Amino acid sequence: MIITRTPFRISFAGGGTDLASYYRTHDGGAVTSAAIGRYMHILVSTKFEGTIRAAYSRTENVEHVDQLQHELIREAMRVTGVTRGIEIHAVADIPGEGTGLGSSSSMTVGLLQALYAFGGILKDPAELAQEAAAIEIDRLGGTLGKQDHYIAAFGGVQYFEFRPDESVRVSPIPIVPSARAALGEHLSLFFTGQTRRAGGLLDSQSARTQENAPALDRMKELAREARDAILRSDFRALGAILDEGWTLKRGLTAGISSSTIDALYAKAKAAGAWGGKISGAGGGGFLLLVHPPSATRQLEEALAPMPRTSVRISAEGSRILFVGR
Repeated sequence: MIITRTPFRISFAGGGTDLASYYRTHDGGAVTSAAIGRYMHILVSTKFEGTIRAAYSRTENVEHVDQLQHELIREAMRVTGVTRGIEIHAVADIPGEGTGLGSSSSMTVGLLQALYAFGGILKDPAELAQEAAAIEIDRLGGTLGKQDHYIAAFGGVQYFEFRPDESVRVSPIPIVPSARAALGEHLSLFFTGQTRRAGGLLDSQSARTQENAPALDRMKELAREARDAILRSDFRALGAILDEGWTLKRGLTAGISSSTIDALYAKAKAAGAWGGKISGAGGGGFLLLVHPPSATRQLEEALAPMPRTSVRISAEGSRILFVGR
């Protein structure tokens, strides 16, 4: 039996510049993001009968890997060569898709980690991230960026550079544990109650890359500025960076925001938030806010009944928690 744990993520700045339609033609992209203490757990064990059982929000029992309806599980099994006599369980701390916290990419990275380990193979974080991105983007034809796979694999707080030649430079942001804890204390997530599939928004955004190039160029610069603000523990500046980035992101394509989301964000700023954004592609999911810790109670009251989720930065990326017989 193998159990892996892979973190979800929040992105501070640069999202959208990790799409191939941008970084291949505009001298690369850049994203500053962080892994958080909310996880996808994958359990893999032997199934005596030689068949396949996959349990997630539903359960599949099939004879052959090609019969699996869950695309990520099916393709991860094909890539790793573990294709029979196996039971797979996926358990997420924050269930459901469309939350904007990178759940599908965390699942793919965690699956690869677990399946490779089940076959006696260890992969380093860069290999896991690269193969997970290839599954979602190349094998399954998804329109999404690479940042989620890399932060899930590496963990911590990272500055990523996505180069035109498809290479990725990973630069950990060197902050001590106390600064990492302080960063988390200045962050809150509020669930809007709305979920959405990112694909449609990202398809539209990718198609408008040339039109959106000036905004995306500035969003790439904001990723560097967010990195520097985190290094200085200048959380007010970080909030202002997210605020500018959210203004730019809202203009990339229709559907990223809505009148409801705009009203929630206005309430949050009136209650003391320095800045924020909708996590992920937009349209719903979690509202990420940067604020002084003293404003936490006011934000909870202003955004009620939306539940607040505290943020703890996870220093670790995907890891093997347990190896048993």
